[in-house]
Amino acid sequence: MSALVAPPRVRWWPGTLSARLFLILLAGLVIAYAMSFTVLFMERYVTARTVMLGTLENEVATSIAILDRLPAAERPDWIHRLDRPTYRYILGPGLPGVPDMTMRAKDIATKIEEAAGQRFPVRVEMIPGDGKRLQAHLTLSDGSPLTIDVHPAMAPLARWLPYVMVAQLALLVLCSWLAVRQAIRPLATLADAANTLDPNQTTPRMSETGPSEVAHAAVAFNAMRDRIAQFVEERVRILAAISHDLQTPITRMKLRAEMAEESVEKDKLISDLSEIERLVREGLAYARSTHVDGEADTRIDIGSFLESLVYDYQDTGKAVTMEACVGGAIVTRPHALRRILTNLIDNALKFGGAAEIVARRDADGALRLMVMDRGAGIPEEQLDAVLQPFYRVEASRNRDTGGSGLGLAIAQQLAQALGGKLALRNREGGGLSAEVILP
Repeated sequence: MSALVAPPRVRWWPGTLSARLFLILLAGLVIAYAMSFTVLFMERYVTARTVMLGTLENEVATSIAILDRLPAAERPDWIHRLDRPTYRYILGPGLPGVPDMTMRAKDIATKIEEAAGQRFPVRVEMIPGDGKRLQAHLTLSDGSPLTIDVHPAMAPLARWLPYVMVAQLALLVLCSWLAVRQAIRPLATLADAANTLDPNQTTPRMSETGPSEVAHAAVAFNAMRDRIAQFVEERVRILAAISHDLQTPITRMKLRAEMAEESVEKDKLISDLSEIERLVREGLAYARSTHVDGEADTRIDIGSFLESLVYDYQDTGKAVTMEACVGGAIVTRPHALRRILTNLIDNALKFGGAAEIVARRDADGALRLMVMDRGAGIPEEQLDAVLQPFYRVEASRNRDTGGSGLGLAIAQQLAQALGGKLALRNREGGGLSAEVILP
């Protein structure tokens, strides 16, 4: 079966749900705002145009009548009083123009012709070089030429209007962001709760307050969390019970085997029973490692603790050294921490022949305990798998060379119970580094 290929991701489309919702909501609001503004602007334009044409007709008719009744010598004194922002009067023939006009110019020309009436024939022309300017030419009763110079223009926008538009757009952005944040926050809370979910630790339950949909999801998540914890605890109890109950019959079998006559089969039987007994003990230890709540937190000096552990190994002739160590007190469960380091040191001695211990603090204050060896290391693709119970890198099922596959799993369980984690990495030049990171 061919592998499923994920569809190519659109580059301009954001990857987070919050960004997508924000863009969709903001785009809808901006488009609606733009449509409303366009409708208002068009309505204002039509109203202003109607008012301008109506005013133009009335004022032009009045102005022509006044200029026609005035003596020619007095007309220059009155001409400037009759000017308006969009048109003015010129006592003269004006400028030469062309008859071709736009629709807007034709409407203005019609209004001027209606204002002049049949008494004063009007010739309206566009002025070349300016697509908006036009002039209306007529002759007064005494034969004097009169030109109406028109500069059509919309009423200017108010100065405060751009600031209001910017403020409205900023309000749209803010409201969109708040709405998306309010909608995404429960999802982020649920994701955080899922990431911190650990059936082996007592973690706070997810809050079941808020909107009905959020509260319902929180209740369902907490119920799932309880079911998982109950399931894991039940399986661990079964493993612990089986491991515990097997110890008695195995002990009886060993006693009976030892009472038998000396033979090669007797030695093999005792050896097999010893391996079974060791596996049962490690299974019981793994089951108990998931529940370390019985041990109270204690303040210890980490330097003295590690030195005591190293000296215990050196007293038995084991090649365990401490390369670097930080001092200071920490609050932890010392028996669980000792079991973690013991498992890691035993692995280093078994597969590397020697163990080096380094303790240091990270920049964030976390304590990092490293147990290193110069063995063959672990293939990169198996670094995570070896932390699972009963997984062994060594392919032959020999307990003496491959172990039971529970040492690292127990160490990981205990590290998580202490609020830390266990990480494995291969060292440069060969070997393995097992790092226990405690907050």
